[in-house]
Amino acid sequence: VFIAQSRASGSHRDVEDEELTRIFVMIPKSYTEEDLREKFKMYGDIEYCSIIKNHTTRESKGLGYVRYLKPSQAARAIEECDRNYRAILAEPKNKSSESFEQDYFSNNMRQDLRGNTLQFCGQPECYIYEKNESRIQESVSRRLSVVSRLPFIQEQLFALFDLVPGLEYCDVQRDAHTNSGYAVIQYSTAASAIYARYKLHGFEYPPGNRLTVIFLEDGSDSSE
Repeated sequence: VFIAQSRASGSHRDVEDEELTRIFVMIPKSYTEEDLREKFKMYGDIEYCSIIKNHTTRESKGLGYVRYLKPSQAARAIEECDRNYRAILAEPKNKSSESFEQDYFSNNMRQDLRGNTLQFCGQPECYIYEKNESRIQESVSRRLSVVSRLPFIQEQLFALFDLVPGLEYCDVQRDAHTNSGYAVIQYSTAASAIYARYKLHGFEYPPGNRLTVIFLEDGSDSSE
């Protein structure tokens, strides 16, 4: 990896400080800053590590920053670290961190759903579903129920499930007595619903909030 510097970008040290030495990674929620440092110290001299936490609960969001002394060390970490860390160069500090985190999750979600596996790294050990190893033990249909402890936003949930081809409708229902979320999702085929069920059940959306996705009877012959 070779990182070029624009002639108009100012002093070399300014560029290093703001753009080229800080990486952003996805980590198990059990990681401490010491664990993060231990995993990434082999790639170079680390200036600091930080874990991103929920402002209210102070629990880890499963994300962290690692700041190196040299851009070459950050580049080496991105190239050589385990792919499960999803390491990328961090945005400059003057950009909203929440916006950056949301973009990061959205991009990774799209990449995962286009591949064969979706890796859930919210737990200390990544849990992987593979299409060719899935065993359907329950009655299936084209319709899914989605439950969350946080309320849903119609547009966001539609965009999430629309990543799986064949989405027909997404109906978000609100309970005036609780703050939980509930929605009904329907696809054009049972195959799409099965794929969405095994990809998105247990997925954290938004980060820190796990979705529960189950099949709903839709009157069709599940044996198909």
